[in-house]
Amino acid sequence: MAWSRRTGVLEAEAWLTRELEGYRGEVLYGRLTATPLADAVHQVILTDVAHAFSGAGAREAGLKCLLGIGLWLPTGSDDFAVPDLSVVEQDFRGKHVQHNCYAPDGFRLVMEVTADNWSDDLGPKAECYAQAGIPAYLIADRKHDEVLLYTDPVDGKYPDPARYKRGQSVPVPESVGVTLDLSVDTLLDGDD
Repeated sequence: MAWSRRTGVLEAEAWLTRELEGYRGEVLYGRLTATPLADAVHQVILTDVAHAFSGAGAREAGLKCLLGIGLWLPTGSDDFAVPDLSVVEQDFRGKHVQHNCYAPDGFRLVMEVTADNWSDDLGPKAECYAQAGIPAYLIADRKHDEVLLYTDPVDGKYPDPARYKRGQSVPVPESVGVTLDLSVDTLLDGDD
């Protein structure tokens, strides 16, 4: 790809994803970011959470728990994120926007497990997800050894998050559509 001042951010993201094997691109506030390949514990955590949602009856509640699905964001003309895990309505396919991303109104909960780029999860993504109206944003913050739960954005902002420490459980908000408590230890370390 020849670079020019006219290369759009979506074209640059496609190039980055193609050329940097194992990285995934996202655009937050018009800024292209590259997320590195997740470590094994990161994947164990996400698998455990997906199984927990399945066991809590997500399918029966009309929900799907998906890993790495694109979320179109209202924060910029080309903005999108790829949350580590998303709980979406079963009819999410009808909400396709572009660039393999889906409209935020089909998302009930998004989750990030922090890695080297933890500051994006704690800052810009919290802001972007709130502006998108995502009812619940769960962060397994391995950098600070805690779990944060943002809920019920008002006027594009989340109130301060609920914080959970090791030994506690995080109740999944009713707005998600399933009754489930998630262990902080599992969210930070995966199931042993």
